Amino acid sequence: MTTMAERMRGDARRAQVLEIAGREFAERGLSGASVEAIAREADITQAYVFRMFGTKKALFLELVTAAFDRVSEGMMAAGEGMTGTEGLSRMGAQYYDLLADRTALLLQLQGFAACGDPEVQTAVRERLARMWHVVADTTALDAVTVKSFLAFGMLLNAGAAVDVAHIDEAWADGIRTLVKPGLFDHITAETNR
Repeated sequence: MTTMAERMRGDARRAQVLEIAGREFAERGLSGASVEAIAREADITQAYVFRMFGTKKALFLELVTAAFDRVSEGMMAAGEGMTGTEGLSRMGAQYYDLLADRTALLLQLQGFAACGDPEVQTAVRERLARMWHVVADTTALDAVTVKSFLAFGMLLNAGAAVDVAHIDEAWADGIRTLVKPGLFDHITAETNR
């Protein structure tokens, strides 16, 4: 029987491996990431990594789904109790804060990139659907506005991935432009028939 202290060490070890693996998968993707490199940095064996997570893909999926869930949960909390474009504005502000976690952002992008694998595609599809429902259900806005908001978010993801914060050019300034209340007011199902 394991003691609480041993279990806590196990939980701490698992958290450590997730952090290391997050960086590895964010940089190299599902195919390029190395369980050997993760194990070496964590100072454990590859066998121990596999004992904790089962497979390399299972570890990747855990990280990718957590990265998507963090965004959905953050936006849901930000928009709680708000509907319409006011809720959307709060979600947008929260999204800017979430972009600061570059590893989580890159994990999402690596998830999209690995959608050639049916299991990854299913997991990413489910997380994208959840994100859609969080925005649509919280704000009660039409599909065109939700689509525009999420598309704008994908542009922000791409900008963060290429590190537009450190590029001094007009196009990068455009991508960095903050979402202000009212940005999506003109985008409705009525104006986009």
